[in-house]
Amino acid sequence: MTQASPPPDSGAPQRFPVVVVGAGPAGLTVGNILRAAAVDCLVLETETREFIEQRPRAGVIEEWAVRGLEKRGLARNLLDRAELHSACEFRFDGERYRFPYAELTGSHHFVYPQPLLVTDLVREYADVRGGQIRFGVRDVRVHDIDSDRPSVSYTCPETGEHRIVHCDFVAGCDGARGVTRAALPPEQVRIARHDYGIGWLALLAEAPPSADGVLFGCHAKGFAGQMPRSPEVTRYYLQCPPGDDPENWPHERVWAELRERLGASGVPPLTEGRLIEKRVLDMHDYVVEPMVSGRLFLAGDAAHLVAPIAAKGMNLALHDAFLLGDALVAQLTSGDDSGLGGYAQACLRRVWDYQEFSQWLSEVYHGAAAGDPFRAGTTLARLRRLFTSPAAAAAFAEQYLGTAARY
Repeated sequence: MTQASPPPDSGAPQRFPVVVVGAGPAGLTVGNILRAAAVDCLVLETETREFIEQRPRAGVIEEWAVRGLEKRGLARNLLDRAELHSACEFRFDGERYRFPYAELTGSHHFVYPQPLLVTDLVREYADVRGGQIRFGVRDVRVHDIDSDRPSVSYTCPETGEHRIVHCDFVAGCDGARGVTRAALPPEQVRIARHDYGIGWLALLAEAPPSADGVLFGCHAKGFAGQMPRSPEVTRYYLQCPPGDDPENWPHERVWAELRERLGASGVPPLTEGRLIEKRVLDMHDYVVEPMVSGRLFLAGDAAHLVAPIAAKGMNLALHDAFLLGDALVAQLTSGDDSGLGGYAQACLRRVWDYQEFSQWLSEVYHGAAAGDPFRAGTTLARLRRLFTSPAAAAAFAEQYLGTAARY
């Protein structure tokens, strides 16, 4: 929620040039960029530090994003510990088809679970660069964003006191359910939304991956996917009805469906293990335009959500953060406002490019299970083309790795 002006402060008002709402990859990256330039900022996070460092999320980072983190001194652990993936594998029509995208592009995917990246970013921001962060805050509100004196208020979890932070800019990085997106004046913003009408059962298994890369099973019973996270833990997905109850998927049913949908001639059996997470994700996308209102700048899932179909969400969050962090530094250190002025437009080019690819890939994944013989046939044609047409293979590889979106 937002209010035109903040209520009274229980203590002395605080001031920072930038307040960052949300300590995910986007917010922490923005904070680190500001601190590296000796710009003070305050990060506000509703969860505890322990929670955000353990919350299971994405794990695939595109090479351009890794280079962006490396350029800003934020990739040391990632480069030492991440797995490099150079190929993925499609399984359809009873066969397996390996897609060596690194051979086509010279680029890789880095697999580094988001909790590890968040842990690195928190440590660098708070413990190394001396950035200010408040965990466990409540009742966060954004005020006066269309004035030159915006502020953010919150309730201190330790004392229960109501605090006000005055600032020059607010970076809204608090995700799909955060308060900053709601602070945008509805008459100034458009939210474009797409619902795929399908669900994915998201699973974490205490089991090593059953192949050395990502697996995509395009099956008449529904999509299945394997996404390695570590040598001991593997992410799996199973297509299911939207809104399905995870309790409808006991251990035996999950592994039976994974075996069937990821099965192919000559492949070894899946390595099974205890399921440590089960939740249903309803596949949908949204894009907020223009991502900016006055002194409030949205980034990451606060501004756009792309379904995990193409593993693009964390990469888009980092892209926003690089642009926003650099633009804020330029404004606050040298008065150059060109980056902030062009921020939304620069972000949205990549956002819409990734949304389009996600839609295309959704048809590849889910068309065989649509119950429509025509869609099933065209889906099979698309899949075969990837392995018979060098031009189609190159185009897919560029989009899959994000190298086609050079903005």
